[in-house]
Amino acid sequence: MRIDPHDLPLLYKLHMALMFFVNQRLNVVEQPLASPDQVAKLPPEERIKIRDALLINMDLIDAFVSQNPFKLSQDELEIVRSWNDLVAGKFYVYRCLKNYTIFLTIEEPVVAYGVLSLMDSFEDLIGTRLPHLCNAVLLPFKGQIVYDGLLAGYNITFGGGVRRRLKDSYDDAKARQGIITSLPPHAEMPRPAVTKSPTKTRSKGTETTGPQSVRPAHDRIVALTDAFCRERLDDEYGALCRKLAGVLSRKRPSPLTRGKPESWASGIVRVVGWVNFLGDPSQPHHMKMADVDEGFGISEATGSAKSKAIRDLLKIHPLESEWTLPSRMGQNPMAWMIQVNGMIADARRLPREVQEEAYRKG
Repeated sequence: MRIDPHDLPLLYKLHMALMFFVNQRLNVVEQPLASPDQVAKLPPEERIKIRDALLINMDLIDAFVSQNPFKLSQDELEIVRSWNDLVAGKFYVYRCLKNYTIFLTIEEPVVAYGVLSLMDSFEDLIGTRLPHLCNAVLLPFKGQIVYDGLLAGYNITFGGGVRRRLKDSYDDAKARQGIITSLPPHAEMPRPAVTKSPTKTRSKGTETTGPQSVRPAHDRIVALTDAFCRERLDDEYGALCRKLAGVLSRKRPSPLTRGKPESWASGIVRVVGWVNFLGDPSQPHHMKMADVDEGFGISEATGSAKSKAIRDLLKIHPLESEWTLPSRMGQNPMAWMIQVNGMIADARRLPREVQEEAYRKG
């Protein structure tokens, strides 16, 4: 859904006025600008430079409101002042709905924003193949969320594993706080708070878990994997096992509530070990999968079955970068595969300028 066409001139007027003021103060672009209208005529990359300068110098919003260089009305100044609550960063444009388009943050815990497009729909701007990773600035405007008209996208195609993870994150964000449609988020209608367990503190690195009913099973499993990795492996293994337990806890319904915690803990360690070749004697840490099962006091058949169930459920494959130890990432060829002009290539074998561009795009 797009912003009301009658509101577009006001949004452009205020935003261009602020950008002009920022450039006056910071001299971001070399081209002399005589009026806010000339800001709109700049190439997108130049406008992004001014926008990014504002993000580093947010105090200029209050300076603009205080000085009111363009004699704006109080209502107009209040709109500009509200931009102190803007949200900037990388987002996944995840889904286009009837009333807005869903933007998901890339940081945990994921937040889902309902954003209105401006003159052109997001489908026209970025196409219909979602998710789409981009840099964006979300602005509050008349009780809704819009963006500042500048989307810097990444030409990346996402596989099934990322899509499943994003669906889980989206479902979790909706269950936790709903879809945010105004800024700041506390302006939303209040939702029932998720009660935190008063008796247990989550281990460092544990991902946000699913429904409260899953929390006891999740915490018991994480306690088991933490202890095992601390004694037999290392912190890297422990962090990935906590992450995997968190993903499993957010499935609907979560499988963690069925079966013994020890069997799930063994299956989780097995899966992380399987991706990272734990059974290879040449690795710094290595052990037989049967030894993992023995460490949790379960049979080899049970551990093998749980490991396969997890791999099948999450469609985890060997060398999958999401489940690769950070210290092994340089040895994982799949972690370096990127798409360039529709072709898959190893980034390490591409020209330096292509590698630098891939690095800048994350």
